Amino acid sequence: LFPIGLLGELVSIGTLLAFVIVSAGIIVLRRTNPEIPRPFRTPLVPLVPILAILICGYMMFSLPSDTWIRLLVWLGLGLLIYFLYGKAHSRIGRSEASG
Repeated sequence: LFPIGLLGELVSIGTLLAFVIVSAGIIVLRRTNPEIPRPFRTPLVPLVPILAILICGYMMFSLPSDTWIRLLVWLGLGLLIYFLYGKAHSRIGRSEASG
């Protein structure tokens, strides 16, 4: 159905994007909610997350441009499904439909 190289690129860019988001989240949460108990605390914050963002960003930008287009299409489709499903199944949506 899909060439293995194409699937590998899509998995790579998606995973790297997730790593970038998690690394940014570590920095944000450590600054905004430092008192929250955490089972694991990343050492050397913000150095380790910043290095992770830079390295993952570099690897993402080294992927072909058509991989970026596929990622944007995939993310757009996912967001569309998320919001349409959320609107149809939200408590507010149900109360507006019945009221």
